Amino acid sequence: MKRLLDVFFSSTILLLLSPLIGFVAWQIRRKMGSPVLFRQVRPGLHGKPFEMIKFRTMKDAIDASGNPLPDAERLTPFGQFLRSSSLDELPELWNVLKGDMSLVGPRPLLMEYLPLYSAEQARRHEVRPGVTGWAQVNGRNALSWEEKFKLDVWYVDNQSLWLDIKVLFLTVKKVLVRDGISAEGEATMSKFTGSDS
Repeated sequence: MKRLLDVFFSSTILLLLSPLIGFVAWQIRRKMGSPVLFRQVRPGLHGKPFEMIKFRTMKDAIDASGNPLPDAERLTPFGQFLRSSSLDELPELWNVLKGDMSLVGPRPLLMEYLPLYSAEQARRHEVRPGVTGWAQVNGRNALSWEEKFKLDVWYVDNQSLWLDIKVLFLTVKKVLVRDGISAEGEATMSKFTGSDS
């Protein structure tokens, strides 16, 4: 049932929002150039890698040594708007349609985090990652990593159709008020370096 709903809603939203998606892509191309999409390999169900796609929000700025500048320096004002409005997430609906992701589930993080999880934290990969999730509607990037992982595992243990509907409803509310976009003092979210537990 969850997969059928994912396919139905992702295809419907992609169709309905195709003019908006096209407009955002054009604006990114005009303001930041190519590429329009940001592609990155992330861990999916059971940690299996997949290529996640989002709208690009950062410019390709590097220092004298060729290393990327900090997120705060590469994130453009337009990119910040895309993130605060969650418009940068729209291409992930294609990942949902393909079966790499679900509309609701723990957010797919970085591959480099996989060996850093505790056994309990790693349980977040027992379900497909989501475009939005329980942690996103309960603090988003303003949460600590430990708090976020606890909410992810809680979702794994308590997932249901009604919970997914609640998360989707709360996601719309969060996006409208643009709450919890980033951690305090950070342009995005600080890197996860492992936990003591």
